[in-house]
Amino acid sequence: MKKTVSFRRVETAPSADAWVDTGTGLKADDAPVTPMKRLTIDIPVELHRRVKRECADRGVKMADVVRDLLSKEFSS
Repeated sequence: MKKTVSFRRVETAPSADAWVDTGTGLKADDAPVTPMKRLTIDIPVELHRRVKRECADRGVKMADVVRDLLSKEFSS
């Protein structure tokens, strides 16, 4: 008796080209409306704790607060 095993197709990870083009690795139809770029900064530990605590209390993401502050500071 011959046993057959069927394999379901597993979606593959996005290609490196897709990641570079979109910056996220998402398919074009899943890409965010506004392209994003990552920014890494060093801040004092205590400042990070205060910001994180306040954002948690407000129920907002730290990244959203920083984006808002940068937008206000550098409005065109």
